[in-house]
Amino acid sequence: MSAPTLNALVHTMRHEADGIVSVEFRPATADVEFPAFEAGSHIDLHLPNSLVRSYSLCNPSSDRGRYVVGVLHDRASRGGSRYVHQQLRVGSTVQISAPRNNFALHEDAPRSVLVSGGIGVTPIWCMLQRLVALGRPVELFYCARTRKEAAFIAAIEALAEQAPAKVQVHWHFNDERGGPPDLAALLAGRGADSHYYCCGPTPMLDAFEKTCEQLGYANAHIERFAAVAVPQTLADSGFEVVCRKSDKTVEVPAGKSILDALIDAGLNPDHSCKEGVCGACETAVLGGEVDHHDGILSKAERAANKTMMICVSRCKRGPLVLDI
Repeated sequence: MSAPTLNALVHTMRHEADGIVSVEFRPATADVEFPAFEAGSHIDLHLPNSLVRSYSLCNPSSDRGRYVVGVLHDRASRGGSRYVHQQLRVGSTVQISAPRNNFALHEDAPRSVLVSGGIGVTPIWCMLQRLVALGRPVELFYCARTRKEAAFIAAIEALAEQAPAKVQVHWHFNDERGGPPDLAALLAGRGADSHYYCCGPTPMLDAFEKTCEQLGYANAHIERFAAVAVPQTLADSGFEVVCRKSDKTVEVPAGKSILDALIDAGLNPDHSCKEGVCGACETAVLGGEVDHHDGILSKAERAANKTMMICVSRCKRGPLVLDI
C-alpha cells in the first residue's frame, strides 16, 4: 500500500540561487502538527501531476511547525522539479509523506566533515545547523559550479560567524578554481574517527566513496539523488520471490519490478517513489542474494544482504526470500 500522507500548505516559496527555490510547507489543517524529524531526513512530495519526488529537509530539525525543502530546476527534469518551479504556488495544498531518514547524522561523533555538491547542500545545511546547535566541531566543504548556483551562502556564513571556534567552512566554485574539487586533497588528514557525509551528483558521490576508502575512513555516509540503472540483461531475467509472512510464492517476470509483481499478486507492501530513493519499500531479506539498484544503501549494507528496496532491486541468486 502507498505510505500514508499529510496534507500540506505551500506557505512560502523563495529564490535561493540560480535555478533553486526553497519551498516551506505548513500543516494545511488547523491544530495539526507535522511529525518531528532529524537532520538528514527527507519527505516525498505527491505532486498533482501524479509524480512522487523526494526532497531533503533543510530547515533546523528543532522546527516543529514547518518543513522546508530546496528544489533545483533540473535541466533533465522528468516532470517533478519542473512542476515545482513552474506550477506550484503559495497557497497550494499538496500531499507529503512523513519524514524518513536514510542519511542519519551521528551527533556524538568527535568531529563531522560535511561535503556538498550543488543542490546536495540541502541535507548538509540541515546537518550543519544541528551540529552548531549542539556545539559539535564541524567542517563544511561546499562545492558548486558557480557561486550564483549555490544556495544558502549568506545563511551559512552567518551561522559560521556565530561559532568560529567550532565551525570551518570552505567554498569551492568550479569556475573560480578552474575545475571540480580534488576530494583526496580536501579530506586528507582529518582523522579516521571523524564522520564524513556527502550529498551531490553521482560522480562526486562515487569519488567521495573511493576517496574515503583509500584514506581508511570507515565512517563515510552518502545520500544519492537517484537509483542505479538496472542493466537490461538483468531486467530481462525473471525470478521467484518467496514471501515468508504471507506464505506466498510470486513469480517476477522480466521487465517487472518485485514491488509491482507483489501488488499484482494481491499483497500490499509499503511504497512511494518507485525509484529507489525514498526508502518506503525497504524490506528485510531472509534468503537469496540481492542485486541492488537503489540510491540509499551503503556498500556495507548491500554486502550484508539483509535488506533491499523492492521497487528497483532484483535477484542475483534465488530463490529470494522476503519478510513480507
